[in-house]
Amino acid sequence: MRIKKIEIIGFKSFADREVVHVDDRITGVIGPNGCGKSNI
Repeated sequence: MRIKKIEIIGFKSFADREVVHVDDRITGVIGPNGCGKSNI
C-alpha cells in the first residue's frame, strides 16, 4: 500500500483544509515548533 496524499480538515491545529501530497519514496515533515507536524 502506498499513501499518495493526506487531506486534513478540522483536526487539532488544522481548522482549514490542508492537503499534503506524498510523491517520492521518502517524505519528511519539517517546520517550526508548534506548527502541527505531530498532528499529521
